[in-house]
Amino acid sequence: MANKRKKLQIWVKDDQSVVACTEKIKVMTENFDELKQLAQDAFEDGLLMEVSDQQMRNVLHEIVDELKNKLIKK
Repeated sequence: MANKRKKLQIWVKDDQSVVACTEKIKVMTENFDELKQLAQDAFEDGLLMEVSDQQMRNVLHEIVDELKNKLIKK
């Protein structure tokens, strides 16, 4: 089996400067890997229960669209 090399996401701040802290990048990578796996599992469960592929995608998009920034600086 070929060893796939994953392209690392470049994270940027609101001012468009790059987040350079390796620990922050590691945490973000781990969080999004877990989130992707959880979404994939929920998607597959829905498909196994015969829910429409497109409806599952729409609901996942809605979840992202409804996220709120609770850390807004005042």
